[in-house]
Amino acid sequence: MSKPVPTPIEDYAVLGDLGTAALVSRRGSIDWLCLPRFDSRACFAALLGTPDNGRWLLAPVDPDATTTRRYVGDSFVLETIHETATGRVRVTDVMPLGDGRSDVLRRVEGLEGTVRMVHEWTVRFNYGRTRPWVMRHTEDREDHTDEIITAIAGPDMLVLRGARLPHAQDGHHVDEFDVTAGQTYTFSTTWFRSHEEIPPPLRVRARIEETIALSEEYARHSDYEGPYADHVTRSLLVLRALTHATTGGIVAAATTSLPEEFGGERNWDYRFCWLRDAALTLEAFLGCGYIEETALWRDWLLRAVAGDPEDMQIMYRVDGGRDLPERILEHLPGYAGSWPVRVGNAAVDQRQTDVLGEVMISLDHARARGLEENDDSWHLQRALVNHLAEHWQEADNGLWEIRGPLRHFTHSRVMVWAAFDRAIRAVEQHGLDGPVDQWRELRDRVREEVLSKGFDTETNTFVQHYDTTEVDASLLTLSAVGFVAGDDPRMLGTIEAVERDLLRHGLVMRYRTEAGVDGLPGDEHPFLACSFWLVTAYAKAGMVEKATELMDRLVALTNDVGLLSEEYDPVAQRMVGNFPQAFSHLTLVGAALALARATAT
Repeated sequence: MSKPVPTPIEDYAVLGDLGTAALVSRRGSIDWLCLPRFDSRACFAALLGTPDNGRWLLAPVDPDATTTRRYVGDSFVLETIHETATGRVRVTDVMPLGDGRSDVLRRVEGLEGTVRMVHEWTVRFNYGRTRPWVMRHTEDREDHTDEIITAIAGPDMLVLRGARLPHAQDGHHVDEFDVTAGQTYTFSTTWFRSHEEIPPPLRVRARIEETIALSEEYARHSDYEGPYADHVTRSLLVLRALTHATTGGIVAAATTSLPEEFGGERNWDYRFCWLRDAALTLEAFLGCGYIEETALWRDWLLRAVAGDPEDMQIMYRVDGGRDLPERILEHLPGYAGSWPVRVGNAAVDQRQTDVLGEVMISLDHARARGLEENDDSWHLQRALVNHLAEHWQEADNGLWEIRGPLRHFTHSRVMVWAAFDRAIRAVEQHGLDGPVDQWRELRDRVREEVLSKGFDTETNTFVQHYDTTEVDASLLTLSAVGFVAGDDPRMLGTIEAVERDLLRHGLVMRYRTEAGVDGLPGDEHPFLACSFWLVTAYAKAGMVEKATELMDRLVALTNDVGLLSEEYDPVAQRMVGNFPQAFSHLTLVGAALALARATAT
């Protein structure tokens, strides 16, 4: 028997409640959902296995139905129109905002004729491994009783409500029913702790309207008016959707183990908070006029890294927790047979010297935007910079979490320079206290080192690390952080080297995997973030026409609801990697901002 063909990554849309996120396919199957938090264990895990690993399907029976979908305004309320030979229906999917609950609401409305629908609710806790105890109950309301279905395993419990509930069938709950024009069926799934009382039902129409209003109010806070405004707005909304509203933690993606190479082993868990990714996200927010998010994340940072600077990690859990042990889920075959499926991330123990530079840059932007420092926040920054002053010469794993020998990566060294540079600015421009003479001396030493060891005069390019002449896409950021001017001949030479060595079908690879620097087998596809970096580098170099041409191509790669994954396969023309990916969306915003500045001068 042939293996089932997985749903293409680009066929998914995301729902979110600022606590977690769900992936729903174009057909109408919620194939990934971790409750109640991004880094919780999934209860629907078909994305990395089969329907037996849990999903919630609400779709036309007819496999040939024509489907279109959109987000309602500037929200993540998803409207999907299914049209069959016999009629047309609209399905509205939403995770309500602003109430502290964990709900998914699904409403199907008949628009024309009659459409036969299939409804399947298969709950499997613990990443699709644990089959729950499922029971039917009656629920007393003010003037009547309703049937509900509950699923319980250990600490987790779900309740399914609806006017018409599916029936047990071989470990699944399945139903088929007709929806005619004018009819509406509403269903809801709610997570809660199994020792607590079942939460009351929601006012569905009101919660949908309130969620749309909250999202659109947020979008209106942006002051960005440059090119690609619609894509920038959607990207800002994606970044917000990946931010936990209570803790302030910003996750890199909503998923784990969507592969960088189909059938390969480059499969990582991105449902955590990388300091680097979070700092870059804040730069995107700040560039569009958002200040509150910076204060929320700064407070998260203070809690997460509190203690000895020696113990600062590169990533944390959503609540700032430090324990992220990497393990393999043996029971899941992986997306498109890409195994192993990993949860947790062993990169947590790596040394990545660039991280502090990114943090200091983002907080420098925040100060420039008017966010005032408090004693705790600056004390922490100063302690981290002073710790860097004692360890700045050490080799590291680099931006890309290389699981090979420690090296002096040029990008990491430049970000060491940036950390000292922004600390000096804090003293000189904002009146904060610190050993500025020492920091200035170290900043100059780092710069001299990079220019002598991280630049190859024969090829006129910066290099990936001090022991190679290979280039790396991260070098494209050197002008963005102010290390060199965008039109500096050394930067122009680096851009040419990236074009020569790292372009694959017009998109940018992180580095040449065949050079063996990462110590991993297999290949990968172009990283969308790297391609957006090239747009920014072009813009800063004054190559506006080339920047615009590439930007036009990149924004065209978003799926039908404006989302991007981590990578893109230009040959098969499909998305690759974890989804939706914060790095891709934040660099889209950065590229748009760079182009806006370049075209305004």
